[in-house]
Amino acid sequence: MVSTDLLRQFDFFQGFSEEQIKKLADIATEESYKAGFQLWRKGDPAKTFYLVEGGKVVLSMENYMGTVRPPAYLVEGGKAGMSMETYMGTARPPAQVTVDIITKGDAMGWSAVIEPYVYTLGARCIADSKAIAFDGAKLRELLNKDIKLGYAFMHATAKVIATRLTHTEIILIGERGLLYNDR
Repeated sequence: MVSTDLLRQFDFFQGFSEEQIKKLADIATEESYKAGFQLWRKGDPAKTFYLVEGGKVVLSMENYMGTVRPPAYLVEGGKAGMSMETYMGTARPPAQVTVDIITKGDAMGWSAVIEPYVYTLGARCIADSKAIAFDGAKLRELLNKDIKLGYAFMHATAKVIATRLTHTEIILIGERGLLYNDR
């Protein structure tokens, strides 16, 4: 459990009622990580949603060029889905592309509340970091029980996803030298 005052400091919860913040505070915990700690890898089950209190976490796309099998359909728990691995062919070294750097006040781990509950990027602390953590299963249960809270939380999550997509677009444009005027 964390204090409601702590949660109110995050823009993510802007517009949430006092009652909604109290419910979220009841299932939240504070965690600390050393620089270099890998929170998760792309393709891992998404078990936790985070709000960063301090430090820096790099979100990256890991491309295993020639080091893993090509993408294949997986069957887990009776559900079929596509492997989250990226196969870029053979004879190339592994590559990592930074998509975003998460710092104080930012949210990460939205995959914990969006099916299929699999992280789409890797996350590694690049500085000692502190975060508020929400267990994904408990969070989903709470959001499903309280529809107004669920709506507010998913609305805030959509903003996080939109920001992440914008950052990814900027990276792609920068790497490829693409300009909108060249279309």
